[in-house]
Amino acid sequence: MEKLRKAVNEIAYTQHYSKLSHLQRSLIPILFFASSFYSAALSLRRALYDSGLLAKHRLPVPVISVGNLTWGGNGKTPMVEFIANYLADSGISPLILTRGYAGGDEAKMLHRHFLGRPVKIGVGSNRAAVAAGYFKRYGYVDTCASKHSERFCHCEKVGSHLSSEKIGAVILDDGMQHWSLKRNLEIVMINGLTLWGNCHLIPRGPLREPLDALRQADVVVLHHADLVSEQNLKDTGLMLREVNKSVPVFFTKMYPCYFFNVGNATFRKPVGDLLNAIVLCVSAIGSAKAFTKAIEKIGAFYVDRIEFSDHHIFLTKDFELIKGRLRELDDRLSKPVVIVTEKDYDRDPTIFNHLDPFEVLVLCSKLKIIPNRGCTEDSFKKLLKEVFAHEYVNSS
Repeated sequence: MEKLRKAVNEIAYTQHYSKLSHLQRSLIPILFFASSFYSAALSLRRALYDSGLLAKHRLPVPVISVGNLTWGGNGKTPMVEFIANYLADSGISPLILTRGYAGGDEAKMLHRHFLGRPVKIGVGSNRAAVAAGYFKRYGYVDTCASKHSERFCHCEKVGSHLSSEKIGAVILDDGMQHWSLKRNLEIVMINGLTLWGNCHLIPRGPLREPLDALRQADVVVLHHADLVSEQNLKDTGLMLREVNKSVPVFFTKMYPCYFFNVGNATFRKPVGDLLNAIVLCVSAIGSAKAFTKAIEKIGAFYVDRIEFSDHHIFLTKDFELIKGRLRELDDRLSKPVVIVTEKDYDRDPTIFNHLDPFEVLVLCSKLKIIPNRGCTEDSFKKLLKEVFAHEYVNSS
């Protein structure tokens, strides 16, 4: 199954089919028919929502959707975390709604990051039902009857001090295709390294919706922009504005903060400690290439990698493969260090103990906004503020 996933992924991101293997080329007709069915189902679903036969629910607090057009590796979860931290720092307790896909590794990571903070994480495919349960349990804050109305709406403060228990906003993780909830801001994340691959719908390509769905975006974020050439950034920006002329385009990157040991999450190791080290990157994420490039930029002497498909569950045979590669590196160079991502660690915090006696470290990074023609961190936060100001105007 892992080989099949890799084969399909390579097809999705290959522009010239002549470079594909015979097996991969034989899969294309099957993928073509599957994509046709997916396209028909997508069109039918869109029509049902547009006609009102399928209802869209409005939540009693502002909703910020963070989504994407393609599968995996677009920086949705880091952006969700960035927004949640900003809202929490501003006195607003956000509720993050996430599907908990494939074992919920992203939800587990968010729970760990927000421990002790006024951020709640609701997991489930029916986001409206999950939100209703949280509103019933914790209550919610009227847009202008709280402390954050003064900060975000510049209106007279009404009511008592905002309780950190009450929910003041919802962040919809992976929300672009979740049409049953109305949203106040639609943020679309794009992986700058892979963009939209061969431009076909899944499974023949990586697109979950056609490119013209970008017209619905209020904000577009080009992630991993620091790993993309200036010319490619320029070309992508022009293409985006052909589809949506007025949309602001922000650039983001992942900034490496520190490492921790899989056996002791409280032990922090500075990123500079990996200078001149021999490293094996092991990952099962949507953008393994970006992860490896980040380790290379830190300054490791030699970087090797073993990649699995997104959300892969590690098996005994996988560790046999990893250990074999580690022994090769040890014999040829010197004792290597294994680096994994936080998502892979949170999927099962104890599984990498199987690699003992090799040291296994987890890379901790955070999303940063790169200034781009007036699209800065301050202007992004201003857009978030306007969501609440708009809600105030509508409710007055």
